[in-house]
Amino acid sequence: MKVIVEADGGSRGNPGPAGYGAVVRDHRTGETLAERKGFVGVATNNVAEYQGLIAGLKAAGEVGAEVVEVRMDSKLVVEQMSGRWKIKHPSMQPLAKEAKQLADAFDKITYGWIPRERNRQADRLANEAMDAQKESRRPDATEPDATKSDATAEGAKQPHWSGAVGEPTRLILLRHGQTRLSVERRYSGRGDHPLTELGLEQASKAARRLSTVEDVAAVISSPLQRAAQTAQQVAQKLGLDVVTHQGLIETDFGAWEGLTFAEAAQQDPDVHRRWLGDTSVRPPGGESFDEVHSRVRRARTELIAKYGGKTLVVVSHVTPIKTLLRQALDVGPQFLFRMHLDLTGVSIAEFYPDGHASVKLVNDTSHLS
Repeated sequence: MKVIVEADGGSRGNPGPAGYGAVVRDHRTGETLAERKGFVGVATNNVAEYQGLIAGLKAAGEVGAEVVEVRMDSKLVVEQMSGRWKIKHPSMQPLAKEAKQLADAFDKITYGWIPRERNRQADRLANEAMDAQKESRRPDATEPDATKSDATAEGAKQPHWSGAVGEPTRLILLRHGQTRLSVERRYSGRGDHPLTELGLEQASKAARRLSTVEDVAAVISSPLQRAAQTAQQVAQKLGLDVVTHQGLIETDFGAWEGLTFAEAAQQDPDVHRRWLGDTSVRPPGGESFDEVHSRVRRARTELIAKYGGKTLVVVSHVTPIKTLLRQALDVGPQFLFRMHLDLTGVSIAEFYPDGHASVKLVNDTSHLS
């Protein structure tokens, strides 16, 4: 089946609050087969455009497309994906890589530029995503301060030292408790290992600590057992259910799963050496840290779109938590190799709707003492 993918993205401020839209059409009839839209967070137009392309390619795959004709009003994305322009900006490189991986699944794909007026449906979807996020920030019309402008009402809550505007989404990041593999210091990625007795005790202590946090909207967990067991104890203390999110799963270590550092280095010395300093390198049959970064960024965007301005407990693993802290700090990939996180260590990152972020706590294990 041949389809047309029309994709668009926009940013109100460039960078500013950004959203994307994508439409999949039957190439023969023009019938709309799928629509996608989403809020990106604070980003540039180009980043939002790439997110629109990625969403459109995913939707095309879901409807069973074999041949895809992409139409966008972004000259930059069209030229870069066609291979005629280099991708120099670091924020675009992982997005382009993800889009190319999706594109490789089709028998044939082409990219063409169209003027904005011929991309109205995707543009409308992108604006709907941005409008929906803005609406969720607006005070209720029955509240006394509803007559104030958004900037005035939200500005009263901003941290004076950063100038951030709006109510942040507060992520309380909790690493899971001990497992057998963590005791033996083995790579533990997608293997689904339960907590040890000590791990359950660690989770219980973390739960008691987090039970004092007010107004937690949700407990979000990786689907893996070690995280889910930890999350369940927290959720019980808070009177909530656990919501799982696939995007919070640990890195896929591929052939190194269950091996020690020394065993992996001996088995694949060259790959292992490069992997320790290059986030684009995959373990054999596994997932690179760049791929984890893209996955976690999408998960963060989805959580903020659903729970924007609220407090969440996020129970996950070393790499996803490091990645969220890296994104909050807006620092480079070397951060991953220099940050240590203990079992049931608690970190806090806040993400503001205007793009600011703040890290309030890192790897606190005081509840274990």
